[in-house]
Amino acid sequence: MTSVPINAPGGAQRCLVMGVVNVTPDSFSDGGQWFDVETAVRHGLDLVREGADMVDVGGESTRPGATRVSLEEELARVVPVIRALAAEGVTVSVDTMRAEVARAAVEAGARLVNDVSGGLADPEMPRVVAATGVTYVVMHWRGHSHDMYSRAVYADVVTEVREELSKRVDLVLAEGVSHEQIVLDPGLGFAKHAKHSWAVLAGLPRLTEMGYPLLVGASRKGFLGRLLAGPDGTPRPFSRSDDATVAVTALAAHAGAWCVRVHQVGPNADAVRVAAAWKRAGANT
Repeated sequence: MTSVPINAPGGAQRCLVMGVVNVTPDSFSDGGQWFDVETAVRHGLDLVREGADMVDVGGESTRPGATRVSLEEELARVVPVIRALAAEGVTVSVDTMRAEVARAAVEAGARLVNDVSGGLADPEMPRVVAATGVTYVVMHWRGHSHDMYSRAVYADVVTEVREELSKRVDLVLAEGVSHEQIVLDPGLGFAKHAKHSWAVLAGLPRLTEMGYPLLVGASRKGFLGRLLAGPDGTPRPFSRSDDATVAVTALAAHAGAWCVRVHQVGPNADAVRVAAAWKRAGANT
């Protein structure tokens, strides 16, 4: 198995788009919508038709306060969906913190392991990734969803995220993962309050300086809903943050993100092309 190519199809120099398929009943923005295999596969194929370069399949919610599902349940949720999408030629990512799920997903056709814990939740994960050779997303993470906000304490969030990601990279490299396999994710919303997520977004250029492709997952996150709160302070519902997500996508792509992870693909696929055109024009002036 090989890792996911760094460039877009045809060699286009633009940010990639990863569409989300949550095979869960309790994900924060779309829990239950794609919970059965047939519906999840159909949704994944729809995302590709809308412009997704890859599809991220997850069977365990990481929303704030979520509790973990069993290994058996997670396997039952994601493996059939991954196998069916891969059989259709879709580039599939598995969103999991478990090494056994990652191994089964790669055997089913996944070409990327998106581990929100960066290998901290399951020490076997880097060794599995090293053995398979697939792309490995190492996210900044300080703890599981049920208590992650108690860990959201920073003096300089961008510097600390960068330092902690660097330590994680050193550890996964020591386990046999190659430099070419690694993608970094700053973990927007994970052990980060809204002010921290905004600071991380503003600091993306500093994170790209680490020398690894950068995945940005801002889609429908709570910090967007808080920004767009109504007059009474009520945060905007997750599903009504899609326009703001598109704005973040364009800015993140222009700042050098390798890929954005989004729920609504079409407008975000447009946004990365706008950002690419803007950068090309700037380079020619």
